[in-house]
Amino acid sequence: MDAQQELSGWRKWMESIGDYVLFFSRFFRNIFAGGFEWSEFVRQCYEIGYRSMMLVGITSFIMGMVLILQLRPSLISLGAESMLPKTLSVALVREIGPVITAIICAGKIASSIGAELGSMKVTEQIDAMEVSGANPVQYLVVTRILATSFMIPLLAIIGDAIGLLGGFLALNLTDSISFSLYFNKCIASLDFTDLLPAVVKTVLFGFAVGFVGCYKGYHSNKGTESVGIAANSAVVTASLWIFIIDAIAVQITSLLFYK
Repeated sequence: MDAQQELSGWRKWMESIGDYVLFFSRFFRNIFAGGFEWSEFVRQCYEIGYRSMMLVGITSFIMGMVLILQLRPSLISLGAESMLPKTLSVALVREIGPVITAIICAGKIASSIGAELGSMKVTEQIDAMEVSGANPVQYLVVTRILATSFMIPLLAIIGDAIGLLGGFLALNLTDSISFSLYFNKCIASLDFTDLLPAVVKTVLFGFAVGFVGCYKGYHSNKGTESVGIAANSAVVTASLWIFIIDAIAVQITSLLFYK
């Protein structure tokens, strides 16, 4: 009995992988289909980017302050207090900023997309679009995935800048450093090999958030209960994929740039 259950579990897992591949192929084909929905793409960029900016900004500001307050005692004990701006900027840009922004967007955006498409699936609006001759994948899926892939990197860049500002204010609570000197140290500590992997990584994070949210909502079951399941599953799965992508990206970056 246990062997049969295990075999059934593996079969379901393989079927889910096949569904992901088929859904990705439908998305990829519809990117290049005629009649791209520019108005819906712009609306999704507004919903995903502008409406998430406040949450990302507040979180990044607090994160910058907390990192300075936590790093300061350790660096003082090592006689390296002057390294605080450099340490904060490298930590934010390379790792903490992109990951924190992506996790916030996974909780806010992936759940929203999953619930929205799930409710459309339950109320048969997607079926009605197909019957009327419209292309629901191009209108609902392609625009959302491209919008998340485009806006989450921008949110991460804005979050990094706000996090550095929070670090500046936290540093001036105990020490005195000018605004120009602080940001000159932060910018001078960054290299192209810090910026490029971070941007590429956030693009992949954005794609994962949009793709998982669309997949979970588009494949939700009938019934109102499935809408909540789709939203919750989208958050969990997107967060997991963010950490997997981050682990792979760090390994590749370490081999290429940080030997």
